[in-house]
Amino acid sequence: MLDVSDDVRAEIGDEEANRLLAGENAPGNYDCTSCRSPGDPGQVRTSTVLFVGEETAVLAFAHAACIPSQVVRVSEEQVQGAVRTITADDPSGTSAGLTADAATGAAAPVEEPRPDRGRAVLGVTCGQVLIGDALHAAVVVEPTAPIARPGSDGPGDDFLPLLIEQGFLPVTGITQPPATVPGWSVLVAMGQLHAILQPPAAGTAQPIAWWQAHQSLPVTDGWRTSANQNNQVLVYAAPAGSIGQQPREDLMRDALDKAAAEGVLVAAAMPLAGT
Repeated sequence: MLDVSDDVRAEIGDEEANRLLAGENAPGNYDCTSCRSPGDPGQVRTSTVLFVGEETAVLAFAHAACIPSQVVRVSEEQVQGAVRTITADDPSGTSAGLTADAATGAAAPVEEPRPDRGRAVLGVTCGQVLIGDALHAAVVVEPTAPIARPGSDGPGDDFLPLLIEQGFLPVTGITQPPATVPGWSVLVAMGQLHAILQPPAAGTAQPIAWWQAHQSLPVTDGWRTSANQNNQVLVYAAPAGSIGQQPREDLMRDALDKAAAEGVLVAAAMPLAGT
């Protein structure tokens, strides 16, 4: 019950891919690289996930329901850290599972800036949002400065209009999950947040990273569980200065409610997906 995507096959070669599919090199069991819970390819459909650094590559395994078979480009430092983790867990070096440490606690606000056309950076905070009786994994995106429309020299902030043009919808109250925006997805691999992906450009087949972490971001076990149970992440976005860096999930929720009431919050639900 092992899946090997064309991209993974191209990286590891037909011979190795066929050995995996034949069960010769498949793991007897593994820790899912996405949700980190145990898996058995003999019992559940399993994805092969190849993490590729500058010089090193590591093959990992995940529940197919959590993440599809794919190639994930990461830094060489991340790959080497994964190798050390596997070796520490299994001195023989034969462990098939690839895991990464994640932060614990009620809230894990993290921020990773990414340059945006040299004008601003995007702050990203992860946390859970309670809607009704259910917890949802959420990502809050807020630039550090106004975002101008590409090609514009004006002083205005076009961050929300640009997202609305992509399918994000204004939020007036956090009483229900936002609608799914077609073609967008959130990449969670090695138990951490890697990127927010937008639809492919014209003439291409691969999604584009709208935001990508310089180093993958740790999330809480609760956030990861919610994301995998719902198979989606709620992505909220607000202009610079609307949310701020909140140290707790309850404070983040208060800031989201305030931004919604002021009409400066947009959102979209995005499935977990790969590249």
